Amino acid sequence: MTRKVILTVAPTGGFLTKAQTPHVPTQPAEIVADVVRCHGAGASMVALHARRPDDQATCDPAVYRAINEGIRERCDIVLGNSTGGGFDGDLAMPGTGSHRESRVEERSRGCEGGAEVCSVNAMTVLGQTSGPPVLMSTTREESRALVAKMAGLGVKPEWEAFSPTHLTQDIAALTAELPGPHWVSLCFGLDTVFQGAVGFDVRTLQFMVDQLPPNALFGVTGQGPVQVSALAAAIVLGGHVRVGIEDSRWDAHGELRPNAWFVAWAVRLIEALGCAVATPAEARALLGLPLTRSGRQENAGERSTTPVGSG
Repeated sequence: MTRKVILTVAPTGGFLTKAQTPHVPTQPAEIVADVVRCHGAGASMVALHARRPDDQATCDPAVYRAINEGIRERCDIVLGNSTGGGFDGDLAMPGTGSHRESRVEERSRGCEGGAEVCSVNAMTVLGQTSGPPVLMSTTREESRALVAKMAGLGVKPEWEAFSPTHLTQDIAALTAELPGPHWVSLCFGLDTVFQGAVGFDVRTLQFMVDQLPPNALFGVTGQGPVQVSALAAAIVLGGHVRVGIEDSRWDAHGELRPNAWFVAWAVRLIEALGCAVATPAEARALLGLPLTRSGRQENAGERSTTPVGSG
């Protein structure tokens, strides 16, 4: 039987601006339209970030809800919201010394926006892009409180790991207290942004897969130039994959591409490696989610057959 691979698209992220790529959607209406195109190109799931009207980062549940409800009116892709945010806007509060802080109480608001899945960064890391460094501090008890809040809202945690220690310490302890299946995202190539994050090689990926908690599915994110090799290795090792402008805004030839192009490229990669892309309904079954958030059966005919990423 052909293995089904969950294909997630991350259309916006918390950092990129339209000056860096005109293809990044930042406001609710354009994010909705972009996600619908990505669903038509084959995406099973979406990993959303929200932005304020000035395009800076926010986890405001009202903004997330506007995006989620707009998407749900037009397609049945699995909805995921970030509780990581970004390094500016509402997620960059005054800190001590030269750094700013991204605090759990502000980040956790993202799980109130109507998603089925929300990311959990159960770690403490210092990150920096173009501005001052930002400390994302998360204690074990704060993670427990966030996961309990998600459980009350019917939201599934997506555990993010930037290094093996995130799996062997925080994620191992926290998932042991919860029923599975656990959804774990292994994030590579963030070593240029976060202290303690790892770059990609196949041995590191295999080691991290070996550290996964029992009853876990894993997805792989490859930032920038490591994307192709990281995603191919993930599929071979039995995992799932993510693409999108949040992870890479260029194709292998250095051209800026829209999100639907990356989705269609990933569909071809998945199929070339002998697998098939999971429909949103199949992704929900794999993740242990209700069949559909909206309560209706998925209509496979909603997907486009246009080869968006060809050429």
